[in-house]
Amino acid sequence: MQVVAAQLPAQLQRGLKNLYTLHGDEPLLIQEAADAIRAEARTQGCTERTVHTVAGAHFDWSEVLASAGSMSLFADRQLIEIRIPTGKPGKEGSQALQQLAQSAQEQDGNVTLVILPRLDAMTAKGAWFAALEHFGVTVRVEPVERKQLPQWIAQRLQLQGQRVAAGEDGQRTLQFFADRVEGNLLAAHQEIQKLGLLYPPGELSFEQVEAAVLNVARYTAFKLAEAVLGGQVLRVQRMLEGLQAEGEAAVLVHWALAEDIRTLHRVRTAMDAGRPLPMALRENRVWGVKEKLMERALPLLSMGQISRWLDDAHVVDGIVKGLKAPGWPADPWQALHQLAIKVSGALKLP
Repeated sequence: MQVVAAQLPAQLQRGLKNLYTLHGDEPLLIQEAADAIRAEARTQGCTERTVHTVAGAHFDWSEVLASAGSMSLFADRQLIEIRIPTGKPGKEGSQALQQLAQSAQEQDGNVTLVILPRLDAMTAKGAWFAALEHFGVTVRVEPVERKQLPQWIAQRLQLQGQRVAAGEDGQRTLQFFADRVEGNLLAAHQEIQKLGLLYPPGELSFEQVEAAVLNVARYTAFKLAEAVLGGQVLRVQRMLEGLQAEGEAAVLVHWALAEDIRTLHRVRTAMDAGRPLPMALRENRVWGVKEKLMERALPLLSMGQISRWLDDAHVVDGIVKGLKAPGWPADPWQALHQLAIKVSGALKLP
């Protein structure tokens, strides 16, 4: 059975299962989901906990199987955690996990918790993951996207008895908060806790939030490229400034921008040759967030415009590597700024 993280508390209230699997790339939300399972396990008599971290190709799975098959001398049940940081258990691990999953259904003893990173589509179709999903509860932990972040912050503030003003003023406060913690959910959590320590329950003013919240946004070149495709001009400007201040390599930022422009060019070429847009995107291995962004962007763009951007990206590549070009800034970051704003400005929503 598969559930999303928000459904886990309700599932736990209906009764603790013998097998849980968490998978996702957001450390804070994975930690919170794991803590909820651990807490419920303790109330059900799992007073002992063993942790196995799968590291390297020669990990000894027999220890895990032995733990799962044994009962503690000091407690009726125990919690067995299996952490697989790579998400790749290997052949022996695949067999062991399938055995663990089946045995979890057949016995009413220990509780097993498997913790994984975000899985790609091929891995999620593996026999071992299918067994975990069939015999236990798998919890998919999705990241909090930028547009969801203000509401997420508001919900977390509410849990500690705090709130922002109603209406436009409150939304402005939440947007400010989200700008400062974007891409760093753990920092957002810490800043929310800090507000709980600094101020009593009740309404928080913009000035209180502004004074307390640090600028802890963690941008990446790939998130910048998504903002460019989304036509989010102001966000693009802020992210470029943040990336430069954080010491990100200009060459990596250029690569992320140029790669998306090259992809737009390939997909537009396929469309002009008669390929339907969804097929052209699949053939160019575009999916997820980028697929939705390009589905919106491509009908707005002509081949001539994309070709000009491709030429611009080539010019900026030279600038990043120390060359000069007429009509372009000599500074790599200024050149990247000019390219990113040109593209995002053309894709800006009306």
